[in-house]
Amino acid sequence: MIRQFRAGVFAALVAITSFHGVAAAQAQAGDDQAPDGIVARFAVLGDAEPKPCALFPGVEAAVEDVNALAESGRIDFVVGVGDIAHKATEIQYENATPALQSLTRPFYPIMGNEEHNGTVEWYLEFASQWNPEVTAPSYLRDLDSFVMVHASPDFSRDFEDEGIDWMIEQIEAAAPRPVFLVVHAAQAGAYPEDPEKGVHNPRFQEVVDQPNLAAVISGDLHMDMDRTVHSRQIGDVHYLHMPALERTKIPDETRHTPMYRVFTVYESGEVQVDTYETGNLEPLDRHEYRFTLRQ
Repeated sequence: MIRQFRAGVFAALVAITSFHGVAAAQAQAGDDQAPDGIVARFAVLGDAEPKPCALFPGVEAAVEDVNALAESGRIDFVVGVGDIAHKATEIQYENATPALQSLTRPFYPIMGNEEHNGTVEWYLEFASQWNPEVTAPSYLRDLDSFVMVHASPDFSRDFEDEGIDWMIEQIEAAAPRPVFLVVHAAQAGAYPEDPEKGVHNPRFQEVVDQPNLAAVISGDLHMDMDRTVHSRQIGDVHYLHMPALERTKIPDETRHTPMYRVFTVYESGEVQVDTYETGNLEPLDRHEYRFTLRQ
């Protein structure tokens, strides 16, 4: 109940600030810089949690690129899928903070299994430094034509029934508008590259069965975008994996290329997902993914 109450209050606050944040970004970009018909454009950063050293060159490079995209075109806000601080250590949080604070667009993170090596309060102490609006681990953001539900795991990368109920409640309340669900991990088996890793609560199926759920945005697996299937449709839901910025694990650790993804939502309901390699402000054609929101 506490989680639902806090999330509900925060949702109301964020819905207001998010709407005005998007409007301000549109005004700043200018009609001559932003393509017609775009409802929102947002970047998503994947896992960090570097080891053995608490260094964040991939995060820093991605932030620099996202800021450049925001200045030259349009980025309304930035999303995080968790696992910023390996083992939730103070040095990891502290070393990641300057880069995340330098984002010129609002940053909306969630917790991952690494953050659960510490307390929720410890995570929120730093998350509020990245974005003062973030005062709860889970929250929703109303963007008028669609809704984003940011759901931190209750423990590790999984959910208790209370967390499942909260997600269902938010998605049902948003209907008939489409919902983007941001979680650290998708359900186990969604990505056969590591079918045992993910959400194991069987009731998560009730979440993905919601008729207005459009997409599940997740990280956790640290997959190489060039050697795995990172974007797929299961039933009516689109699953988008966010590559890790500091370490690649799947299919192996022999090669790591920092990448991040950008979502563009159009008035027509079309969604374009582009992938960028840090240091290159042109999207990689080979990783483009498109889908249409159900009406």
